[in-house]
Amino acid sequence: MKLTIKKIAELTGVSTATVSKVLNNTGRYSEETKKRILDLVEKYDYKPNAVAKSLRTSRSKTIGVIVPDITNEFFAQIVLAIDNYCSPNGYSVFICNSGENEEKDIQFFKELELKGVDGLIYLSASEELFAMKTKLPIVCIDRTPHLHNFAAITSDNFKGGQIAAEELVKKNCKNILVITDYRDVPATTERVRGFQSVLEKIGMPYGEDNLLTAVVGIEPSKEAVNSLIQSGKFNYDGIFAINDSMAFGAMIALKENGFKVPEDVKIIGCDNISLSKYNSITSIHQDKDQLGQRAAELLINRIERGIYTKEIIKLPVKLIERDSTRNCE
Repeated sequence: MKLTIKKIAELTGVSTATVSKVLNNTGRYSEETKKRILDLVEKYDYKPNAVAKSLRTSRSKTIGVIVPDITNEFFAQIVLAIDNYCSPNGYSVFICNSGENEEKDIQFFKELELKGVDGLIYLSASEELFAMKTKLPIVCIDRTPHLHNFAAITSDNFKGGQIAAEELVKKNCKNILVITDYRDVPATTERVRGFQSVLEKIGMPYGEDNLLTAVVGIEPSKEAVNSLIQSGKFNYDGIFAINDSMAFGAMIALKENGFKVPEDVKIIGCDNISLSKYNSITSIHQDKDQLGQRAAELLINRIERGIYTKEIIKLPVKLIERDSTRNCE
């Protein structure tokens, strides 16, 4: 038998409204009525039509998450935290991995909107994506676009850069190399700005020769540092990399060329993922669980309460000291 709410009502002798209350666990009804309805539901394995329900309520209880690289542990941990918050609150999560491809960002945005998601979370999304017109509530992570209907949650990246600079200066580094993403990404730009602000304040020389840009990743960073060493232009005693994978790539290049870490060169990364932990790289810690949880919480509040005001939340960061900067005084 194809069971519907109407059919359940007929078979149990109650109204469709009462059936709906029992199935959604809302309102008043007797235990006897509840048992009759649930016994019937179990007998015929009734499953409510989610599409029909979404049409009635104007909500699908789903959200979309667009992530640039799901293989990156930093993003993966955030996505897991989003799902861990959403599931107990009755929301399903559609995860779309764009692979750092802006065209895919746009494609996924359109598809998610067509699927009727209730809201979107962007993790480091492209600027083109922010230009898309939508009435959906949006929460960004590590992005603060100029949109009227968005909220953003980000780590204090500027402070992270400052902490890294202060640590290397404290460890007597005199000439520091900053390894950063070749793209103009807000989170990394803020880290570099924070780092530079400390050097400017103490009068330490810092120019174009102190900045090395590369594609984000272990191998690109390794190749970039190796090329610098082979050219005879590597005369640095400290390195700040804007993420842990680039810090690890730099460490490999240094060791392969006979440099000792931390005796010759001290290294600090950023994000504090397991790569830095198991290779004993000092790193700026970002709270990935809080980034994901707070983003999901913000979005669900906006969905259910109709909140559309601009809101930005900044989470604190901290230094996790390991062997790559120890014993350098």
